[in-house]
Formats: sequence, C-alpha cells, structure tokens
Amino acid sequence: MAKFEIKLPKMGESVAEATITSWLKSVGDTVELDEAIVEIATDKVDSEIPSEVAGTLIDIKYNVDDVVAVGEVIAIIETEESAVDTTAKTEETIIETPKEAVIVERQIADVVASTSQDDVILKKGESGRFYSPLVRNMAKTEGISMAELETVNGSGKDNRVTKNDLLAYINSDRKSASNQAPVNTQTSVKSEQASNKTSKKETPKPKVTLSDGDEIIAMSRMGKMISHHMVASVQTSAHVQSFVEVDVTNIVKWRLKVKDAFLKREGEKLTFTPIFMQAIAKALKDYPMMNISLDGDNIIKKKNINLGMAAALADGNLIVPVIKSADQLNLVGMAKQVNGLALKARTGKLSPDDIVGGTFTVTNVGGFGSIMGTPIINQPQVGILALGAIRKTPAVIETSEGDYIGIRHKMFLSHSYDHRVVNGALGGMFVKKVADYLEAWDVNADY
Repeated sequence: MAKFEIKLPKMGESVAEATITSWLKSVGDTVELDEAIVEIATDKVDSEIPSEVAGTLIDIKYNVDDVVAVGEVIAIIETEESAVDTTAKTEETIIETPKEAVIVERQIADVVASTSQDDVILKKGESGRFYSPLVRNMAKTEGISMAELETVNGSGKDNRVTKNDLLAYINSDRKSASNQAPVNTQTSVKSEQASNKTSKKETPKPKVTLSDGDEIIAMSRMGKMISHHMVASVQTSAHVQSFVEVDVTNIVKWRLKVKDAFLKREGEKLTFTPIFMQAIAKALKDYPMMNISLDGDNIIKKKNINLGMAAALADGNLIVPVIKSADQLNLVGMAKQVNGLALKARTGKLSPDDIVGGTFTVTNVGGFGSIMGTPIINQPQVGILALGAIRKTPAVIETSEGDYIGIRHKMFLSHSYDHRVVNGALGGMFVKKVADYLEAWDVNADY
C-alpha cells in the first residue's frame, strides 16, 4: 500500500488560496483516477479537483468553508501501488548532484539575507500558526507586523487567520486601539503620511436605515469578491472614456445572409460577438500599447492578445472567460471559442485555466438593451471595451449624387482606459480603429 497526497493545485495567476465548498467523497470511499473528490471556490471561479490516482480516501485535512493555500495537502488517498520513499529519492538526487545543491542553498541564503523582516510577513509566526499569501499581502499593505498579526483572533482551521478575520481586525479592533493611543508630537513625515492614508480608509460609511418590510439579502461569495475588485480597480486606475458611433449595416446584412449556412456547415451559431471580437483583436495588433499591464513603474507589454469576454451567470453575477491568442483565430475559430466559453459559463463548467491570462476585456452591455456604458477596467489590464445595442437609426448618407437620409444599423463603442499609461490620443485611436474595421466589412465576404 502507498499513500498519495492530494494538494490544492495552482489555479492561475494571482490565485493564492481557495475555499473548500463541498467534499464529493467521504473517508473510506473508493476513488477512481480523475474522479472529482472536492469542490473549491476562489475569487475568480468555482471548480472541482480530480484525484490523480485510484484508491481509497483515508484522510480529509480540511472542512467545508476552510480557506486553503495553494500547495497545501487537502486529502490523502491510499493506493494499491508499492510505497515509494520520496524522501530517500530526494536525498539520493542531492547526493548525486552536490554542486547543484550547494548553488541552490547559496541562492536561498542570498535571498533570505537580502530580505528584511520589515519587508515581508513570513508564512508562519513564532506560534507556528500558518498565514496564507492573501493574509500576508493584506498585512503588508496595512503595515501590520508579524507580532501584531499574531494577536489577531483566527476563525479558520487551527486558529488560522482568514481574510475576513483580518478585515474585521482592521476595521474594528485596530481602529479602536489607534484611537486610544497617545499622540506622539515627534512623529516623522513618513508616519504622518501613513496616518493620513489610514484616516482616509477609515472614513465612516453611511448608515443604512431600515424600514418596515425591508428585506435583507446577504451578498453571495462571488458578489462580494466582484464588489471588492471593482472598488479596487476604481481606486487603482485613472478611468477615462472615449465613445465612437459605428455603422454596422453591412455586418447586419451579411450575418443575416450567411448565418443559416454557417450553422449548417460549422455546427455553430453565428452571433455578432465573434465578428466584433475579431475586429478588436486586429486593432490591438495595430495598437500594441493597449495590450499592456502596469506593474509599479514598469509597463509590461504583452506578447499574446488574450481577449476577456464578460459573460453573465445564472445568479446575475459576471465572469470573464478568456479567448487565448485571439488574433490568430479566423471567424470560425472565434465563433467556436465564444460559443464554447459562453456555454461553459452558463453551465458552471469553466475551469481555472479558462479565466486567467486576459490582456484586454470586452463586455456586451447591448445584450441588456444599453446603448453605451462606462465599464470598469478588469485589473491588471488597462482597457475594456463595451459593445452597445445595435439600433435602426435615421442617418445622413453621402453619395456622389448628394446626401440623403436613410435607415442604418448603428451602435456605440465605449472604451474605458487607464489614463496613467494610456493617453486620450491612444485610447481614442484604438476604438476608432475597431470602428473602421467594422464599417469596412465586405458584404460579399466568405467565412
């Protein structure tokens, strides 16, 4: 018999931990290879973790609602295979390659020596209590030292401090202690600035008055995460908008002409979305400085054009699956990607890989009847484009024989961008390029 550890896998960039939402297997149950054993939830997506081996589940390390860091062992499965002493193998490898081991040890020692205790919160405190990456980052942002973090009451497994525990401490306990502390007249300019920053965060929230008959509805976990992300994005990026009206009459006529044949030949419905996504991908290729992220004072110019596609879920929340390398897809490939991801979003089948890596986001506000919108940037991207509703409108049509009034299909493109790195000229030229591609659509084009 051998024991195999099931660990919480890495689920994409910026995902450091997950919440156990449901165990699909109990201790003593037989588990097949690739059979799902547990459901987890992150701030980005809900997912299942399959077993990497076949055997019997003999131990569950965490309960439902526990928050687990990536890489932590969550369960143990006993298999029929012969036990393998992985420690012995590791030691044997090190013995065979002493030079590499010495180099690695020196590198680790250099990193530790160059990192001060003030700059980083360690995974474990003196008490031995584990702190997740999310909690450590929050503590660092709020200026909470390890000694102070050790005093926070934890509601997680083994008295671990969860994100909610730390938020409660910051908003109540720490605030009270700060108010009672004596004023130091020798405060430095740096401390004064930090105090001003804290006081801004501590602005009292408006009190909500309840009346008879009012209903209190608790926000869902995903709803709370989206709320925090939207507020953080507005506080991070300097949002600016540019709007362009587009004549999409040729696209409307062309789609009406080919959609039945497209469905019959490709087995996919042809909506307007893949047509718009293809034009946006082309425009991003023309203006690569819209396909960037900002990391401190460094601009990260993305090699791949990965389009995020905001999709509505059954509960009213939004999720953003990503079309990878969108500029390399023809219309058929784009339609398959759009339809496939939309279906997975509606049925709750999106995997963690489906929602990471986006470099620019598109949201279709027209699907809800809006003619335009001012969407919030999906961090750490610097731009998001909203597609308005297509409407029949009277318009002036210029011809060689003179101008006349005609009925045209038009829509608005609303481009929100981060003014820290994208100026009005670039933001405006990019959305105008998207409009140019759409208006130049060939009504006789093949697909």
